[in-house]
Amino acid sequence: MPEIPTTSRRGLLFGTAAVGAGALLTACTSNEPKKNDTATNNAPAADDKPGKAVTIGFAGPQADHGWLNAINENAKSRAKKYSEVTLEITEGSNDTAAQIGQVQTLINKKVDVLVILPADGKALTQIGLQAMKAGIPVINLDRIFASPQAYRCWIGGDNYGMGLNAGNYIGQQLKDKPNAKVIELAGMDNLELTKQRTQGFDDALKNYPNIKKVARQAAEFTVESGQAKMAQLLQAQSQFDALWNHDDDQGVGALRAIAQAGRKDFLMVGGAGAKSAMDAIKADNSVLKATVLYPPTMAASAIDLARTLGQAKGIGGLAELEIPASITLYSAVVTKDNVDEYLPTGFS
Repeated sequence: MPEIPTTSRRGLLFGTAAVGAGALLTACTSNEPKKNDTATNNAPAADDKPGKAVTIGFAGPQADHGWLNAINENAKSRAKKYSEVTLEITEGSNDTAAQIGQVQTLINKKVDVLVILPADGKALTQIGLQAMKAGIPVINLDRIFASPQAYRCWIGGDNYGMGLNAGNYIGQQLKDKPNAKVIELAGMDNLELTKQRTQGFDDALKNYPNIKKVARQAAEFTVESGQAKMAQLLQAQSQFDALWNHDDDQGVGALRAIAQAGRKDFLMVGGAGAKSAMDAIKADNSVLKATVLYPPTMAASAIDLARTLGQAKGIGGLAELEIPASITLYSAVVTKDNVDEYLPTGFS
């Protein structure tokens, strides 16, 4: 699962509906400043028309989770949209040494731009630095490198924002209920992202003095762990009003445990944006009423950034000549009211 330090939240906020960055970040600039004839930004902005040929190297971890598989699929499908883009994509590995070797191969091939979602941001920082020193700009996707010198632009999700928006949604649903109780099915506690999601959730609940979090259990982002840990929560808590589950994959197991227990007396909010969760929200026949996005469309956005960076074009809609150093995607809350808008981004 994605892991991002809190500092990543300094980036710009961009919504991600049913599209990647093409509709939001229409282009990038090169690292070299451009001369302007006027005070306005006259740098050319990229569009969907074919431009200069660009070879993009893409290296990510092993797709052993629905979200990570969606990352790869978003990158590949986005690259196919552009006739002038050649995508060199690696097999993917959770072994840092293997991934470093894969990136090294892409550097040796002299790709124009690199997009890297590191299995371990700290461990792959040196290979990012090597690429940048070789003149190959790096788009650092989601899990951030230890040094900003290792990438030209970081783009990723907002773990704190996930928790914050989940907490505020639940708060709004329960704001008029005296002595409301909520529980939390978290992810892996050894990951910084889990701590950030919990912190955001707790901070949001502070806005609702009538709501108390009465239980929390950590799972492992898997269906099996979600089912086991949810069963324990249900056994320990005979009554509560809402549940926030950090991850829709483990949420599949959580819903199984809830169904087996015959419980329907609370609302559930998921996390990440799986298609199965969105389908359940649309059907409105279970306790699952919302999910908070951690959009895998960020990989499509990264391809857009890499393409336009390779073509030395500018971002449409911004006055600056250079692309931002970091871009943080917004953690939208998907409910029955807007699920049709977000369904195309749901991952399997």
